[in-house]
Amino acid sequence: MSKQRIGIIGAGSFGTALAKVFHEAGNQVQVWAREPEIVAHINTFNLNPRYLSHLVLPDAVFAVSKLFEVVREKDLLVLATPSHTLRDMASHIKPMLSGNEVVITVSKGIEQKSFKTMSQVLVDILEGVISSDQIGVLSGPSHAEEVAHQKPTTVVASSYSSQVASYIQDTCMTPMFRIYVNNDVAGVEIGGSVKNIMAIAAGVIDGAGWGDNTKAALITRGLHEMKLMGAHFGAFTDTFSGLTGMGDLIVTCTSAYSRNRRLGHLIGEGKNLEEIIDGMEMVAEGVKTTRAVYNWARKNSIEMPITSAVYQVLFEGVNPIDAMTQLMNRDPKQEGLQGIY
Repeated sequence: MSKQRIGIIGAGSFGTALAKVFHEAGNQVQVWAREPEIVAHINTFNLNPRYLSHLVLPDAVFAVSKLFEVVREKDLLVLATPSHTLRDMASHIKPMLSGNEVVITVSKGIEQKSFKTMSQVLVDILEGVISSDQIGVLSGPSHAEEVAHQKPTTVVASSYSSQVASYIQDTCMTPMFRIYVNNDVAGVEIGGSVKNIMAIAAGVIDGAGWGDNTKAALITRGLHEMKLMGAHFGAFTDTFSGLTGMGDLIVTCTSAYSRNRRLGHLIGEGKNLEEIIDGMEMVAEGVKTTRAVYNWARKNSIEMPITSAVYQVLFEGVNPIDAMTQLMNRDPKQEGLQGIY
């Protein structure tokens, strides 16, 4: 495939890492940052001063501060902004699109009021300019710190069009950044969202010192909650055994790079949510996702006890020990597809 023109909207950790990867895949890459000082530093020193500050970007990767510059004349646009800003960002770029672009999101989350996934938000906003078949997702177990330094990483490209999913794969894959295609967009996005809730719970387990047995139970029960939610979005069960389900769940629940696990760890040690968030420079997506998924589950009468417990700890002031006790003392259940909870 010939060199593709890629615009990355968002110069956070993952956007910065992807700028390097996509250049290595043989593409022409521009990245947009809101802060002029970040743009200037990248273009002068090939370094992002705020995120992955030791990663040297290729000379050919340019940063811009004006949205239209990163949008115009691109083959592929990558939205690498926090999930709660995606709707606004999509609205901003809509008038700038030619209608020929492929637009993908790497954000993981569920929108608060609509309960839409990130690709559904893009379809909703960009309708009339580009079709749903031009929208896709790149997701999987991929901490930016390891992607940036060429640690072997495998992710999934998903789209409402199998042709576009294959285009993302062909355009963005490198020897150390392997991309699989999975056209179950709903399953890919539900897995990538719910795993952040479970990572907060895993961090609480670590912070409270409850041990590996507890975390193993959390990961497997959390996987079931993913499946329950996914079923209502029309997802395929097998997707949750793959990279964007179990794969992403494992890495986010166990890695020192996981912001959500770190937030949970601090809560497990006795700190409160507000002081933790005030001290974090990067966004822990799981906090907002917990609220959205909890409210979605209540609206749809879906029992998601771990999600409920995390919600109670984050937003209702429930002590983590009390939340764990409630989980452990629920009515006896039979493990199985129809009766885990």
